[in-house]
Amino acid sequence: MSCLIRTLLFILLPAFSMGFSKPVNQIHHNPNEKSIKIKSADGKLFLTIDYNRGCIIKQLNLNGSDKLSPQGVFTGFTINAANFTSAALLGKINISETINSLSINNIQYGDDNLQVSERWRFNIQNNCIIWNITRKYNKNAKIEEIAFPSWNFTSLTEWKGGIFDNGGMVWCKYLQDVNDTYGVHTGGVTFWNEQSADALRIAAKPSEGNEIAAKYTHGEAGQFRFDLMVTDTTLNQRYNLSRFVSKKADVFAPFTVKAGEVSIAIELGYVNYEKEYSRGILPGIDAIAVRELLNTTGRYGVVDNNIIGANGWLTNWKCLHEPFFAQIGMALNDVNYTKNMSATLDQERDLAMLQNGRVLSRWHNARGDEIQGTYNDKTGYYEAMWGYTIDSQTGYIINTSEQFALNGDLKWLRAHQKSAEKALHWLINRDANNNGIFEMVNKNISEAKASDWLDIVWASYENAFVNAQMYEALTLWSECEKTLGNPEKASYYYRVALKLKRAFNKPVEEGGFWSADKKQYVYWRDDDGSVHGDNLVTPVNFAAIAFGLCDDQQRISLILDQIEKRTSAEQLFHWPLCFDSFRKEEVHANNWPFPKYENGDIFPTWGYLGVRAYAKYDKSIALKYINNILEQYRKDGLSSQRYSRTTQLGLGDDILAGISTSITALYRDIYGIRPYWNRMGLEPNMSASLNGTQFNYKLRGITYNISLSVNDYTIKTSRYTVKSKEAFGVAGVANTLIFFPHNRDKQQLSVTEQSGKETILAINKWEDDKFEWTAKLAGTYKITLKGLVAGSAYTVSVGGVNQRFKADKDGILTMSKKINAPSLFMVKKVA
Repeated sequence: MSCLIRTLLFILLPAFSMGFSKPVNQIHHNPNEKSIKIKSADGKLFLTIDYNRGCIIKQLNLNGSDKLSPQGVFTGFTINAANFTSAALLGKINISETINSLSINNIQYGDDNLQVSERWRFNIQNNCIIWNITRKYNKNAKIEEIAFPSWNFTSLTEWKGGIFDNGGMVWCKYLQDVNDTYGVHTGGVTFWNEQSADALRIAAKPSEGNEIAAKYTHGEAGQFRFDLMVTDTTLNQRYNLSRFVSKKADVFAPFTVKAGEVSIAIELGYVNYEKEYSRGILPGIDAIAVRELLNTTGRYGVVDNNIIGANGWLTNWKCLHEPFFAQIGMALNDVNYTKNMSATLDQERDLAMLQNGRVLSRWHNARGDEIQGTYNDKTGYYEAMWGYTIDSQTGYIINTSEQFALNGDLKWLRAHQKSAEKALHWLINRDANNNGIFEMVNKNISEAKASDWLDIVWASYENAFVNAQMYEALTLWSECEKTLGNPEKASYYYRVALKLKRAFNKPVEEGGFWSADKKQYVYWRDDDGSVHGDNLVTPVNFAAIAFGLCDDQQRISLILDQIEKRTSAEQLFHWPLCFDSFRKEEVHANNWPFPKYENGDIFPTWGYLGVRAYAKYDKSIALKYINNILEQYRKDGLSSQRYSRTTQLGLGDDILAGISTSITALYRDIYGIRPYWNRMGLEPNMSASLNGTQFNYKLRGITYNISLSVNDYTIKTSRYTVKSKEAFGVAGVANTLIFFPHNRDKQQLSVTEQSGKETILAINKWEDDKFEWTAKLAGTYKITLKGLVAGSAYTVSVGGVNQRFKADKDGILTMSKKINAPSLFMVKKVA
């Protein structure tokens, strides 16, 4: 039970019933000096309250270091441009102490327009300090600002940033100018500094029926200011839909408070950052850079609740035509990000999808980037001025499918079924000539419009990049339909995908995208049949391989060997968007002369496609570019939109969270983290240099300890351990372990230790008709094998003793075995 939950119980029940006792020497009240010191049980955190002139927290000492500026921590509000705070009170406070708490009452401030009276109550619970603030307004009033409370830290360098309880983060260095402010609709935050293991966690819960928000500001005295706000309605933005505003501290619109009481419970605690956010033991990989990259760049795309993107909060932008947000969540492994991503897709289903299934391509805080008439001032969703970027259709499907693998929520997936089908059919219906390739809205380069993420390249009509993503969307959604119990629909989408695959792989002379002359997949074909983009466009060719459209080993070699040879020849740290120039008429003038911008610069956003493509072809190449990205993070924090092809220095006003995708691919395609809705899965591609990798992975409330070496994979939980040389999945239901060979649903092994003891299995072999495993602990086991040949006979050998069993009509075989020592189980189909 968390400290904050215990506090809420404390509020609701009489103090004597809780059985708490006041720890010795943890609350020190000095009436002569008018100060109070409150120390946590672990001694890592103490507060000093000063009530000489007002009532403020003047010191917050974390592991021996005071974190506060002279302004300290106070409460307050702004009305009619006048500020009132607890630092200057109208009357005398009174203090009461009980066996387990301290209360400061009668904290009054304000004027004739509005007055408040507050009670601060502090409790010490384990290693937390709980601060309850109850505020009473004397009348209804419209106010501009609220501090409930305001925390003023020494400077912007005190913390590297703060990780939010919605999965996002504030990156302090980007509050560059005085009054730069970032405002979000959540209150919990963990502030950290990379140079030390010390972090401060602030969890906040408003009273029932109220909302919470927070803002992070470059203070006028150079301090880093963090303000919590509690209101009875959700706060609106003051400037359009802007979450970040430059040089203005009033990010939220004025709001009305009502006469009466409102309260907040705040939990303060020390966190060992290195331990709490450890990525584990990662031989051959800079684990610290992985941690920092994911906690900064990876989280930066969270703009607010219900808005997870890649362009992020500085520019107030989210592109819906990006398919990797759920994958970032898989690598972050933060339940808060996962929850927010589910809510983000809910909002996009409800607000960004038109009745015909078209998914609007972007969200922004203000007008100016839209096709005229498409921007919604209330929601912020619209079509981009550069053209109808059709990969918003595929982005929604891919993210939804991969998000379901993380949240495992069938009800949630079912709530997206109709919208997902509408989004797919919007694009399926665009195959006007029925050749299996889906057409864009723009027809040729003369329109000077885009159709995908490369929004100032005039890819038109039959676009290979969008169609490659469509293949991935179809195959992923086919599996979702199967899970939802719709085999007919699953089969339909699979057939559509196969037709697309056949058409995609045809030579360009026959209407496909494969250029035998150039040894690559071309980018697009205009409606007049002319072929464009044969300049070795990396995301197009990587996507064809990574998504499984191209499974011809000769073609894979031709593409990947060519790309590696040319990247190495230029000594580039990462892959450029294309190796040769587009023709001038194929791109916006901003892309000229080559190499410039989307015509040849380095965009690491699509790194995950490259890593995925190389992982099964040549792991050493995949690892090289993963390590290159980590090295670049050490140099500049990857705080760029792109990198110059000629200087390899960062460029662009945007920071793109997608730059982290090469590291998300480290988890997916090298370590092989493959969660599914009904299991935890591993499909590693390990190299010897990574042997001994160990880390914890949390999925839906279960912590899995992962150990990886070449052909040696282990998953361990508190109830079971499974070891295998091949890919596998596991799930636990009560004291039953379910093993999924090769991480597929086709066959399953269920093992129940009847007394509820731990189960330890080593899988030795798993073929179609022969299965071997070793149970490492003595016990009585109920064993069920599924996916066998219905009605067929199998011999079962346990510790050398043979028996004969028959699979039932559903291909299921069940038996019970008692073993007194580690025993080898062998099951073989009778010929």
